[in-house]
Amino acid sequence: MPHPDWLVIEDERFSSLVLPNGQLDSLWRGGRWCEGPAYFAAGRYLLWSDIPNDRIMRYDENDGHVSIFRQSSAFSNGQTLDREGRLVTCEHGSRSVTRTEHNGRIITLADTYEGSRLNSPNDVTVRSDGSIWFTDPSYGIDSDYEGGLRTSEMGCHVYCLTVDGQLHRVAEDFEKPNGLAFSPDEAWLYVSDTGATHRADGPRHIRRFRVEESHRLVGGEIFAVSDCGLFDGFRLDVAGNLWTSAGDGVHCYAPDGKRLGRILIPETVANVCFGGVSRNRLYICATTSLYAVTLNTRGHHVIGEAIAPSEIRTASRI
Repeated sequence: MPHPDWLVIEDERFSSLVLPNGQLDSLWRGGRWCEGPAYFAAGRYLLWSDIPNDRIMRYDENDGHVSIFRQSSAFSNGQTLDREGRLVTCEHGSRSVTRTEHNGRIITLADTYEGSRLNSPNDVTVRSDGSIWFTDPSYGIDSDYEGGLRTSEMGCHVYCLTVDGQLHRVAEDFEKPNGLAFSPDEAWLYVSDTGATHRADGPRHIRRFRVEESHRLVGGEIFAVSDCGLFDGFRLDVAGNLWTSAGDGVHCYAPDGKRLGRILIPETVANVCFGGVSRNRLYICATTSLYAVTLNTRGHHVIGEAIAPSEIRTASRI
């Protein structure tokens, strides 16, 4: 069976990751810059940020209903879940990383480093040890469109907030650090640099770091370079393939750095995440819209996100 025209096969390994009879579903339209998707398995719903409209949206996977989850959202951007299933959010407006408690209370986790204000935390991921890793470029303070025009108090870096509340700067040699995610075994951290937004010949690549003890990063070689737009947010599947946003859709890279194929989207893609009861549903935030496609692979189990049915155990009844 031939693949649909929105799938581009560049390596035969990609054919085993996609479905020849799959569909690209357009789920919602009406945003300005859709970002930061996070999937809640317990309720089967997806949250994502519509940054310029200062709101978090909610898609119900059960019936397709879309509603506003939070407005104002402090110009939220990247989001994820922690080990207890609580929403962790990067906020441009407050220049902080926050956590939404189960009772709805929002608490600030990080907003300064060594006495200086953070720029505008952009994307975030949680490691299995409970540490929270995030990037801090200047996009939310460069204008009033995605936050508020402010003066930067320091450079753009990558941080790790450990479970004891200590904030550590773990990478300093970025122009505009953006998306980030761990490999399935958490031995590697991938971080994109979108410095080309501010400098014509600036970086438009993803780097890969070895994660060592005490949250120390080693290496940082270039893993992939974008030939269409910029790499923004991304996720990895269970085999370590990296699914990243790009100017023409979603690009998929094998762990060896070879691009396997592309999912073409009619808008610039900002971020993606896996969802669905089997973690095989790829949700795609693309400029004004939310898309989704079902794949023949499962997303790496990001802390707090979807659990496949085979991993569910029912407690014994007394």
